[in-house]
Order: sequence, then structure tokens, then C-alpha cells
Amino acid sequence: MEVLGIIPARFGATRFPGKPLALISGKSLVQRVWERAVRCKTLDGVVVATEDERIYEHVAGFGGRPVMTRSDHASGTDRLGEVAEREYADYYVNIQGDEPLLDPVAVDELVTRTVAAAAAMSTLVCPFPPGTPADEINNPNVVKVVRDAEAYALYFSRSPIPFPRNAEAASYLQHIGIYMYSRETLAKLCHCPPVAIERAESLEQLRALYNGVRILTVDCSYSPLSVDTLEDAQLVEQRLVQLEGRSG
Repeated sequence: MEVLGIIPARFGATRFPGKPLALISGKSLVQRVWERAVRCKTLDGVVVATEDERIYEHVAGFGGRPVMTRSDHASGTDRLGEVAEREYADYYVNIQGDEPLLDPVAVDELVTRTVAAAAAMSTLVCPFPPGTPADEINNPNVVKVVRDAEAYALYFSRSPIPFPRNAEAASYLQHIGIYMYSRETLAKLCHCPPVAIERAESLEQLRALYNGVRILTVDCSYSPLSVDTLEDAQLVEQRLVQLEGRSG
């Protein structure tokens, strides 16, 4: 069973142009993500999918494996689909290119559980700890998920789900945006047009649910610190200092 990790790295981010090349404690964002990804024991390889020559050359320069893709892809899934047309694997893992503190253990658990279940698609989730402030649960940038008895997703939303009509009974799961697809599932999704619920929530995974793809959810303790702005990069630098202090 061959599993390929793919890191989409687009230069033209709206909020942070050139983000993959932004330096964080002396290394680029994309290099930090790649260095974490290659530590995953369950991946047979890791590639960086980009539309930009500068990123391509930079990745090759630090010893990574870049793949040039088209510039007109509407989503990261479509970019993965182009890579899958050239790079054969049984499964593909979409590793977000803006998470320099990626947890390899969480990715390995995702791969292990997905292969064992022969799931068509999977993703990571993390329980909100008790006492999480309401404003964090209500934050539309933090995606929530509800799932069935077999740990397959029922729905994803930017709103708190389930609605806390009975607040004492409500608990929440945060969706962690790392996905794993079988080869057939990825090809199918790349040929499915956007759907209404996907456009309403601006959540691409809802296209999969709408089209009958079951999404296995795998628990983890990894809470990502994504880089969307220069301020986020500074927060990651502070976190790295803390981690290096503990390890020292």
C-alpha cells in the first residue's frame, strides 16, 4: 500500500503573498512543513506541489521534491489531483502548507487508521478541552464536525454543532484540515462541481459528503498553529523558542 504526502504551496496567497517562502527562525515556511512531513513513518514519499518557479527552485535547493502544477486550480484538492495523474499511489495525504509545527505522529495515526478501515477518505479531529471559551467555539475560522457511531463525519460547519440547546450535553470536535484520499476518491472529487452547502460554508469537504463519500474521522491531540499572516509567523517563532527550550 503506497501512500504519498503532498504539500500544496501556492505563492499567490491573498492575505500573505509569497507565504511559503516567508522565513520563520531562519527557515522558510515550506521547508519547515516539509521537514516535519518527512518524519512521518507511514508516508512513502513527500512532494511539494506548487505553481511558482521560485518555490519550485527553493524546494529543490533544500533537498525537497517539488512538482510544478498549473496556476488555475480552484482548490488544493484540484492541485493534488494533478499530482496524482503523474505520481501513482494508493492513497494521497494533503498536508497543509501553512502548518510548520505539523505533528508527524498525528499524520501516522491518520494513515494507519485509514488503511486499516479501507476508508475512501479521512481527516483528523481534536476534541475541544473542557472549559474552552465560547468565543473560540463560535469562531468561524475554527471548523467543527459531528460524526456517527462509526466515527464517520455527518457534517462540518463553521457554526457550533451540535447547537447547544441543552448546554450541559453539548461537546465539540474541532476539525484539523489534513485529509487522506484513496486514488479513486481523489479522482472523483476533482470531477465534481462545487455544491450549495460547500459554497455557503466555504468548506470543500462538504462536496465529498454531498456526493456520498464517507469521511472517517481520526482523533488526535494535535492543535495546529497555522500561518495566515505575518503575525502568525511571529507566534510560530515564539512557539519554536519554547519547544527548543524544553528539548534543551
